[in-house]
Amino acid sequence: MVERSGQFRVYRVVESVPHINLQGVGDPTLYTVYESGYGGLQSTVDELDTGDLVEATLAGDPEADDEPWRLVDVERVGGVTMDFAVDVDPPEVAVDLWEPELSTPRCAVLTEDSNRVGACCVQPREPLPSGAFVPNVLAGLLPLEDQLSSIPGVEKPAAEALFLDPDPPESGTYSHPYGVVLLFTHEAGELPDRFREAYDCPLMRDTRPDFDPYNL
Repeated sequence: MVERSGQFRVYRVVESVPHINLQGVGDPTLYTVYESGYGGLQSTVDELDTGDLVEATLAGDPEADDEPWRLVDVERVGGVTMDFAVDVDPPEVAVDLWEPELSTPRCAVLTEDSNRVGACCVQPREPLPSGAFVPNVLAGLLPLEDQLSSIPGVEKPAAEALFLDPDPPESGTYSHPYGVVLLFTHEAGELPDRFREAYDCPLMRDTRPDFDPYNL
């Protein structure tokens, strides 16, 4: 049994899976962690959401791939509001960004009143497990810390992220070869609200699609 301490990004998978995935910030290792059985620490664990940034200590066996880790201590220290829309048409800015030869993400700056307040990025499906975009984001299998800590072209941390998948999570074939992430800073005004309204993703509502990642 060993311990790992540091900052982690929280990826709560789905209600049917009794685990939380924690993506290391400094060391991009993904840890699957038990979600229950913590006694006095349980109320803190229950309040965690996808996108939260935590200071935590984990205990587990790095050689036991099938055995989840346990939280020894955890404290929320920040976070990015994350919302999701699937089986939707990508925004025009994403369509214009995409080029068939892309193998890595490509981003365009979003402005509001001539101020840089966010970015739209397209993520090719090809390098992702099963080619799935939103399911891999939800499970923490797509490291995003570089983009969350400094939005490309804006160089400020993200406060909100909206993930758009043109296809449903269970798709085996895809209508578009990419997924979309919209990132916004704290300084963004009405622009995030316009995208949220267009994709029916109001704040303070759990928009994670219901799916079982182990059947993908």
